Amino acid sequence: MPRTTKAEAELRVDEPVIEGRYAELGPYTVAYETTKQDMDPAPLFRGLPDDRCQCPHWGQVLSGRIVFRYADHDEVFHAGDAYYGAPGHLPLVFAGTEIVEFSPTAELNRTMEVVGRNLAGAPS
Repeated sequence: MPRTTKAEAELRVDEPVIEGRYAELGPYTVAYETTKQDMDPAPLFRGLPDDRCQCPHWGQVLSGRIVFRYADHDEVFHAGDAYYGAPGHLPLVFAGTEIVEFSPTAELNRTMEVVGRNLAGAPS
């Protein structure tokens, strides 16, 4: 059975806004993420349908909070909450938030391809 820990996750990202550890477990990607700064990443999703993340996510907030903004409402999750983020959301992230999140790898990769292009074109 596939398994990992944060320490064992092979893909590592350490950026000014986020620190992440990622691993594929079967058809899913697990993400261990810690947000270092408040951020509204909405511009990074431009080019996806409705300019929103179309990848579903299941996770738990270990500390802090995360907000998923939908076209007609917001969902706020706090430390201790397990959550489901349906397709069509925009996240808001806050400094000090730590999550563990599971996403279907194929959908996540399609989303991250667009996010990566937007990051490459963003002013530094």
